Amino acid sequence: MKDWWIYCGKGSPEEKLGRLTAIKPPPWREFTGTPDPSYQPPGTQSPAWSKSQSRGAGYVPGEAEKNAVNTALYLRRPLLVTGKPGVGKSTLAHSIAADLALGPVLHWPITSRTTLRDGLYHYDAISRLQDANLFQRLPTGGARGRYRSHRPALVPTPSIAHYLRLGPLGTALLPQLRPRVLLVDEIDKSDIDLPGDLLTVFEEGSFEITELARLAARQPRVRLATEDGPEHDVLIDRGRVSCLAFPVVVLTSNGERDFPPPFLRRCIRLHLEQPDKAKLEQIIRQRLALTSVPGDEYQQLIEAFLDRGSAGDLATDQLLNAIQLRMSNAWSHAADRDQFVATVMQRLTGPST
Repeated sequence: MKDWWIYCGKGSPEEKLGRLTAIKPPPWREFTGTPDPSYQPPGTQSPAWSKSQSRGAGYVPGEAEKNAVNTALYLRRPLLVTGKPGVGKSTLAHSIAADLALGPVLHWPITSRTTLRDGLYHYDAISRLQDANLFQRLPTGGARGRYRSHRPALVPTPSIAHYLRLGPLGTALLPQLRPRVLLVDEIDKSDIDLPGDLLTVFEEGSFEITELARLAARQPRVRLATEDGPEHDVLIDRGRVSCLAFPVVVLTSNGERDFPPPFLRRCIRLHLEQPDKAKLEQIIRQRLALTSVPGDEYQQLIEAFLDRGSAGDLATDQLLNAIQLRMSNAWSHAADRDQFVATVMQRLTGPST
């Protein structure tokens, strides 16, 4: 444990956050958003937090992970984590949230159709148009009289706020004293323009909700639902969201594409290798709450996992599944061992047998 570490460092989560807050960020990474005192993100009693905490508590970070995460925390920069599927890239985000008690992880899964606005906010223009048509006063005379409304007066359409909701990135950028953890999962699957589109948002720590900015003169302050749910709404001033504490952004990539240099230089990069035997034993003990890896049979499963992984990729959770099955006395007959291993530890690449 190094003295400068915050993640996996000394002290309680509150003490760690206090140390992080006391460390002055680089001048070009200072942000000045004003928090909404009435906004309350999910607390430590929420089901979403329990899920994030449980998933993160089982992660076993090595020194490289700790150094990279803490560097990103000090510099207020996104962390780009690369590696093969199943090495724990996404779980690292939950580990950071659990270690610093930063609340539920905001998850933004990326596909080839994902745009920047999908992460910032959602606007249901179709529903708004349908409701506007529903509430519109219809003609009451002439040839179209048969379509007239039976309502005695026109009912005003709902506020535009009913059709807007902040996305995971937009919620992470809300001004707060305590940063949120945002997991941008599998960014290598994105359209070629998305990494470039993210640069401005990451540099400025802010964005504009165009639909609200147009109405700012008439309706300057609007409450919107967030990614955490409609009960966790927040006041938006003049359609602008500006962060105060830059969120802990973890971007994962399976290495399916390269990223442009301007994007890479704004990230702290970390590559995760497949765990060796010693780390696998640590993972098993931590994830399954064991004091040690019991018995020769379990050691043999670890050896089988490593052997099969040398001919094709395997994910760590496949080994955990195998251990869990044996602890439950499934596949208990010795004659079934080869079939058991082949069934539970099917390679993700290379030969399947």
